[in-house]
Amino acid sequence: MLFLRRPSDERLQQILEDQQARPFPYPSVGATATGEVPDGYHHDRFETNLAPDRFDAAREALRAWAPQRGAGIRVYPGDPVAADQAFVLVLPLPGPGCAVAPGRVVYVIDEPDRFGFAYGTLPAHPAWGEEAFMVTRSGGRVRFQVVAFSRPHDPLARLGGPLARAVQVRTIRSYLRSMEAAT
Repeated sequence: MLFLRRPSDERLQQILEDQQARPFPYPSVGATATGEVPDGYHHDRFETNLAPDRFDAAREALRAWAPQRGAGIRVYPGDPVAADQAFVLVLPLPGPGCAVAPGRVVYVIDEPDRFGFAYGTLPAHPAWGEEAFMVTRSGGRVRFQVVAFSRPHDPLARLGGPLARAVQVRTIRSYLRSMEAAT
């Protein structure tokens, strides 16, 4: 959904209520956890090293949507990440406009040396697919990884082709920088 100006909280709540119970519109829900992502989608895997002693800070930053917020994306309603939680992302576009992208958390992994989650897109999202965000601690290293599969759904996103894809990759790279800054 594209808006010429940022929608009000009331409008975001309406979108959330309309979308939250809808089924995921893509196959292989949870595939980012298994690594068996479906064909016919863009596949992404990006990662970065974080400060070695900052695992707990990275866990809390990820729980608070730091990658998205650091990339300039608003998360509505903004609650900490939780399993099966529905939300709406408000992505800035050049000028006063924005794209609104509803999603739902598919899974949360919370272990002593690994924390992360994945969210799947809901039907009104401009793209269909799944993004996973994971912080791991191993051998004195802390890493942040983003794994995703997606394809454009909205007609404007499909028309945008390479430009829309470039924006998507730039956003994922912003996630990495945001986690580096947050930790």
